[in-house]
Order: sequence, then structure tokens, then C-alpha cells
Amino acid sequence: MHSLASTRLSRGLSLGFGFVRRNLWLWPLLAAAMLFVAGHWIRNSVESAAQMEMAEGLNATLTSNVEALKIWLDSEESRAREAALDPGVRRAAGELARLASSSGDDPIALAQSPLQEELKAALRTFTSGQRYDGYVLLNKDQLVLASNRPELIGQVRTTNYDLTARTLDKGALVTPPFPSVLLSTGPDGVARAGQPTMFALARQLDLTGDPIGVVGLRIRPDRDFVRILGIARPGSSGETYAFDKDGLMLSESRFTPDLIRMGLVPDQPGARSQLTLSIRDPGVDQTTGARPAKTRAEQPLTAAAASAVLGQSGYNVQGYRDYRGVPVVGAWTWLGEYGIGVVTEKDVAEAYHSLYLLRRAFWSLFGLLAAAAGLIFVFTLAMDRLNRAAQNAALAAKELGQYQLEEKLGEGGMGVVYRGRHRMLRRPTAIKLLHPDKTTDEAIARFEREVQLTCQLNHPNTIAIYDFGRTPEGIFYYAMEFLDGITLDTLVARFGPQPAGRVVHILRQVCGSLAEAHEIGLVHRDIKPANIILSCRGGEADVAKVLDFGLVKAVDSKKNASITSAGAVLGTPLFMSPESIQSPETIDVRSDLYALAAVGYFLVTGQPPFSGASVVEICVHHARTPPMRPSEKLGLPVPADLEDVLLKGLAKKPEDRFSTAREFAEALAACADAAAWKSSTADAWWRTNYPGNAAATISIDQTNSIHGEQTLITTAPALK
Repeated sequence: MHSLASTRLSRGLSLGFGFVRRNLWLWPLLAAAMLFVAGHWIRNSVESAAQMEMAEGLNATLTSNVEALKIWLDSEESRAREAALDPGVRRAAGELARLASSSGDDPIALAQSPLQEELKAALRTFTSGQRYDGYVLLNKDQLVLASNRPELIGQVRTTNYDLTARTLDKGALVTPPFPSVLLSTGPDGVARAGQPTMFALARQLDLTGDPIGVVGLRIRPDRDFVRILGIARPGSSGETYAFDKDGLMLSESRFTPDLIRMGLVPDQPGARSQLTLSIRDPGVDQTTGARPAKTRAEQPLTAAAASAVLGQSGYNVQGYRDYRGVPVVGAWTWLGEYGIGVVTEKDVAEAYHSLYLLRRAFWSLFGLLAAAAGLIFVFTLAMDRLNRAAQNAALAAKELGQYQLEEKLGEGGMGVVYRGRHRMLRRPTAIKLLHPDKTTDEAIARFEREVQLTCQLNHPNTIAIYDFGRTPEGIFYYAMEFLDGITLDTLVARFGPQPAGRVVHILRQVCGSLAEAHEIGLVHRDIKPANIILSCRGGEADVAKVLDFGLVKAVDSKKNASITSAGAVLGTPLFMSPESIQSPETIDVRSDLYALAAVGYFLVTGQPPFSGASVVEICVHHARTPPMRPSEKLGLPVPADLEDVLLKGLAKKPEDRFSTAREFAEALAACADAAAWKSSTADAWWRTNYPGNAAATISIDQTNSIHGEQTLITTAPALK
């Protein structure tokens, strides 16, 4: 089964390649298709590599920014711890805590206490310069014990100071940016309420080591937090920014002026995107003037923000919309310790600018190649048509190289046979050629094999090959001896069953031809009445000639399997051996002897051994049904010894038949009627029936096997 499937696949590939080689106009189309596939593969490979490189670059930028941010946050926590551990701070803080407890949290007593100046002086080492913008001291109940802003002293902070418990538990932390409730100076030097602020908080202990509350150093986010995230801004669209669990931007966008024009940031003095812009996907590119269908609150978080707030880290290099609706690529992470998400993004248009140029160059190049392929295709078609026109013109002029064509003797589905003459020798010749419109590589291969193998045979009962070639127009042909005679199927059709002596005479000659072929390892595979012709040659009458070695098979050759279609049923069903039907790859010389016995049966009875309404029925008879004795089939006496010879040749099992053609010939020679058909008898028959020896010429059946076609016969017309 595997062998049969492999054979069919090999044959299919061979036919496919042959079709392409035969139809030259396909080459430019195939070349264009191959270029497209190769270019598409290269483009995909380049894009994949570019995306991978982009992912690595985004992650590298993100990692650098996050590490810098963590270093700064750790530094601020350490600074807050140092302040909390300062002996002066601890003493003043402890005294303030006791004062608040003894005065019933009286804000006036706290604010007017000399301890405020003492604490301020102790913290001056940490708050001096531009690093911090103030300080605050809270007890465990979030009561403000001290601050650089006196108006806060004695108040209980319930907003934005809810990190006290976490600070007491952890020891120190840095708050995310949040809007200040007090007037404070922004980057433009103008004091406004709601300015972003941060605190570095640390657990505050008194001199005895008991926790009092927390001390905090006020940080302006624009001085370090925003600046750190704003350092790595690759290209004109790259940025790194931070946001909280609700998607609110904690740093500053590089596109704030554009966001103001788009209405995403309020247009007012000192407008900032920090703590104002929500990281949401508008669903449209608002930089083009498009307006989203949903309000900002109804819009979902961007793909990066939605993933980050779930505590996930990742990247997207295929593209997603950012808070402006612009397609971007990005990488993100979530810093759970600080409650901050950080993302690095870059516009897709800028990120893949070089790749888009390459893509346009590819399509432009492919377009040029496709146009060139189209021109070559048109040119090839024109040349092919001109070539076929030249072939048809040569045939119409009946010119074939050095041969002058005369009458057409027959034509099949794929080939044609002409009678012709050699221009110099003037010798009558039968010329077999492939039809120009149906030439295939497989046909040419079989055609060449037929010539090459037949040329190895020199037996007088095998047709002789004179010449083989290809004309300048591309027509393949070979010239063989021209036979004035009659094929055996025509003989029976016109004159009915033949006498036993003549049958023996004919079969012995065919045995001689087959013996030579078999001895050099060739099996004919299509012995049938139409492939054996009788003629008068060299003064001898009734000379049999074996024709058409188009299906001949080299018994020990494997390389011809694709040409001879091993595994396929080849031959004529009326005269095929059982193994030719059941397992064609196993046939040997005994299959030819079976077919020859069937030809003898046909000559004796006027009918083939088996007939039926379909090819399948005939094949089943060959495989299973014992043949009738010729005398029973004919209804007249037939010499018993000849019957025995024919029936042995028709044995179902190859081992029960004659093993060689010579053995078959010897059995025929031993028949009582072997000498009954004399030369004088043959001469008399030809003078009576073909006085001018201008008999019917080669039957069209010969041309049918040029490409291994089966001659399918269900009922012999002459026997109706």
C-alpha cells in the first residue's frame, strides 16, 4: 500500500513538473509566486525580529526608569528614617506627644509650645535646601502635632494621610503624589491649591523607644519624581509615566499642550496632566480631531494600564491605543510596594518607521518584479504560440526534417502515423510522431524509450527503426520500416478464424521476436492482434512483424518506474494476463506469453478468450474464469495438440505456463499442423486476397499506446 501511494505521489510530482516544463509560460508566474512567498517570509522574519528588538528596547527603558525610581524612593525612605532617629527630633516629638495628651489635644497649646521651634531646628538639617518643601508630625491618631504650616497643627487629617498605619507597620514609605489641600507653589512659582505633593514618611519613636506616630518630609514631585520618569524619552513620541490603581496619571505627560487642545486636560493657568489625566482608551485617535463616543469616565483603561493595575507586567509590540487614542507599543509593570504602575510607550508610526520603509520598498520591488514577470509571461505565450504555429505549418506542408510526409495512416488521442519518404533514399517509411498540441515530458520520455528499446532488437519479425529526431519546430518523431500488410485483428475481421497451420506459423514468428526481447530483459506488455502485422517481405509471404514497443518494460530496471507507470494497468484488457490486472508491478516474460496464447486463441476461434459488457467483467474473467477449449468456442474441430498449447499459455498462474518464448515456439513446432501452412499456400493466399500486396496498412491501434493509453475493447466489431 505504501509502495503504491509512493508511486502515485512520484507519478503526480512527475506529471506536475512535466506540465510546468511543457508550459513555459508558467515559469514567470511561478517565479513571481516564489518571489512573493520568499519576500513574504523575509518580511515576516524582519518584522518578527524588529518586534522582538522593540520589545527588548521597551523593557530595557522601562527597567532603567523603574530601577532609578526605586533607588530614589529607597533614598527618600532612608532620609525619612534618619530624620525620625535624630535625638533632637525624638526628644521634641516625644514632648509634643505628651503635651497633646495632657492638654486634651488643644491646638493652641500645641501651636504656641516652644517645642515647635525646637523640632523645626532639629529638622532643619533635613529640610534645608530645595530637596524638601516642609515637614509634618502626626501621632498614631493622625493628629497633626507639628508642621511647617502652623494652620495644620491640632487638626486630624482624614484625607491623604491614611498611610500612617502602614508607616507604623513598615517603618518608612514614600506616598504617591496627591493634591495638596493647602496653597503651595508650583513649577511656575505661583501658589495654588491642589498642587501635587508627596511625603517621605517614617515611624517616629520617643527617647524611650515607644512609637509616637510618624514624621513626614514634604516632597515636590516635579523636582525628582517627574524628572526621573521624564529622562528616558526616546524619539519624539516615547515617554515613561506613572499612574495609580484608578488609572490617574501620577507623573507628567510630554504631550500636555496637545492634551489641553484635545480637552483631556483643563485649559487653565498652570494646567498639568499630573493628577488630572485619566489613563483611558478613547477608542479613536483624538490627535486627528476625532471625538470619542463615550465620556472619559465610561472609557476603559488602556491595555497597559488595565494589565498593570491587576499586578501584571508585560509588553505589547503589535500596537494598542494610549490615552490619546494613538496606536502605540509599550511595556509596563506594577510596583505593589508603592501602589504605582509604570509604563513606557512609543508611537507605532515612529517605532516601526524603518520597518514601514522596508515594507514599502518590498512591495515596490515586488510590484516591479510582478510587472516584469507579466511581460515575460506575455512574451513566453507569444513565443509558444509562434512555435506551435510553426509546428502546425510544418505538418500542413507535410515537411518533417529530411522526410516528405504523404498520406496519414492513422491518428490517436496523442499521436499520428504518416506514410512518408526519405528525401535522399526515396524509401517508403512509416513515420510516427507526437501531436504538437499534446506533447508532454512523459510522452517524450516514453517515445524516446520506445525508439531506444526497439532499436536494440534485430530479429526479422520485429519492426525495424530507421531514424529518430526532433525537428527545428520541436516535433518529435521516429521513422520505421513501412509495411504493406494486414494486422491480425483485421485479418480475423475480414476472413474469420484461421486454419491451425497458419496460426502455428504466425505464432512461431512472434515467439522469435519475443525471445530476442526477453533475452535482453524486455517485456512487451501489449501483445495483441493490432500490434502484429502480416506482410510480404524479401520474397516471403505471411511474414509476421511485432509492432509498438511503446509500453515495453525493462524487467530489472527501477529507474523507468515513473515512465512506465509501475503499478498502473497497462495493455489491452482482452489480451491481458491475470497478473497484469492484479499486480502489474510483478509481470515478467510469461505475461507476454499469456497475451500471445490469447492472440492464438483469437486467430483459431475468431473471438478473444473472454468478452463481457465492461472492462471490469473481462478482467475478472481473465483472473478467475478457466477459458473454454477453442473447439467448444468455435463449434468446429480444432487440433487437440494446438488447443493444449494455447490453454497452457492461458494458465492463470505464471508458473503453469511456458517459461520462455523459445519453449512456447518448440511446443508449437511439435504440433501436427506445424508444417501444414507452406510457402506455396501463403503465396496463393496473398495472390488471391491481395494481388498487388497493397494491403491495409498499420492500424491506428499502434498510435494509442504512445502514451501508454489502454485500448479498451468490450466487443470485437467484426464478430458481431
